[in-house]
Amino acid sequence: MSIEGEIARDEAHELHRALGPWQLIALGIGAIIGAGIFVITGHAAASYAGPGVVISFIIAGLCCLFTGLCYAEYASMIPVAGSAYTYTYATLGKFVAWIIGWNLVLEYLGAASTVAVGWSGYFVQLLAGMGIVIPQALSTAPIAMTGFGEIAATGSFLNLPAMAVILLVTTLLVVGIKASAHFNSVMVVIKLFIVALVIAFGLPLIMGENLEPFIPPNTGTWGEFGWSGVFRATGVIFFAYIGFDAVSVAAQEARNPHRDIPIGILGSLIICTILYILMSLTMTGLAPYTSLNVAYPVFVAIENAGPQLAWLGITVNVGAVVGLASVVLVLLLGQSRVFYAMSRDGLIPPIYSQIHPTFRTPWLGTMVTGAIAAIMAGILPLSILGELVSIGTLAAFTIVCAGILVLRVKAPNIKRPFRTPFVWVVAPLSIFMCVFMMAFLPIDTWLRLLVWTGIGLAIYALYGARNAKPPMFNLMRDSAK
Repeated sequence: MSIEGEIARDEAHELHRALGPWQLIALGIGAIIGAGIFVITGHAAASYAGPGVVISFIIAGLCCLFTGLCYAEYASMIPVAGSAYTYTYATLGKFVAWIIGWNLVLEYLGAASTVAVGWSGYFVQLLAGMGIVIPQALSTAPIAMTGFGEIAATGSFLNLPAMAVILLVTTLLVVGIKASAHFNSVMVVIKLFIVALVIAFGLPLIMGENLEPFIPPNTGTWGEFGWSGVFRATGVIFFAYIGFDAVSVAAQEARNPHRDIPIGILGSLIICTILYILMSLTMTGLAPYTSLNVAYPVFVAIENAGPQLAWLGITVNVGAVVGLASVVLVLLLGQSRVFYAMSRDGLIPPIYSQIHPTFRTPWLGTMVTGAIAAIMAGILPLSILGELVSIGTLAAFTIVCAGILVLRVKAPNIKRPFRTPFVWVVAPLSIFMCVFMMAFLPIDTWLRLLVWTGIGLAIYALYGARNAKPPMFNLMRDSAK
């Protein structure tokens, strides 16, 4: 069956097409704007790059823009659920598709749990400001990672707020994509308004001495300040861009995917990159970068500005709670749709592709995904997954861009409603930048990725390889017709 025939068949009895270009842009912004601004920026500036984190955001943004152009071409050709996983299955086969899919599990499921933990921290602080105290035993993880393979008990029981936000978001996703998109759109408007307030009122107050030296001298350790620190920070803050590909994951629920998916991907990326650059400049200009290695760096920057911005303090905390909640929503949406596509192809059990007769969502898979994410958020700290999520996503992006080049050679005649401009420059640049950022991440992160990959290969050998179906789309075959 042709691509058009498969899409028509899906529209007849499966996922509901309800998203337009603005909703898709909001979906992308909802995934991107969150942990990057409210958590990761301060850590990267204080530990690696100083004010030079602005350069790190520019480099990471360029990489994502190049990758986004490749995603947009893929999504216009194959406008169905599954994102990079589906694209790879249609071009490079089931084994490479499994590697991509397993990395996307790490990206979406791990990042959703990690962001939920960050949400919990801001939420607890917000309640504390109102006189409502949640005991630490019920608001922090029971374990902490002190080094590779070294786990320590914290004395806490569970991070209940983190679990609660995931269960709430899971319920929204089961009820329907349109309700979820409306909820996300409202949250996106709120957090963009707050981010705009911080930039508009904070940028004129930045102090030149906080930005000097713009790239602090290296401490003598590779990756701690200097240009090596700027490059390492690029890999770390790449976490801040994770989620833009969630727009392509929702392709099967877009009204006009050939046109709207590229608009959603590129529109959200451009908007968020500009905001990240301005926000990181504002934060490092308002406060010494050494003071920003906390869970609430934006709040610290606002406090350091003095009484002129004191009124923004509570607003920032509200913005963080709203912003991180919307990130959790979009990441869990992406995870459930990737599992949906992998289940349809037989690589994982069929429970993940069962569609609710009323809500037209993969409800059972969404509930299982939400339960797993809630457990992870309840017991794991922020530090255990952040850089691992980044390296897994960078690996997936590398394969996506390579796949575009393979497709241009092996299927040159396939219909491409959107074509990546200067593809033989853009795709290789994206591959180089992804590998470059991976190379600057710590060795512990690489070791954890190897462990994660080993687990994935074991699952593939025991289940996926035996039950895999032929790819839903075969771009090589369709190109030859």
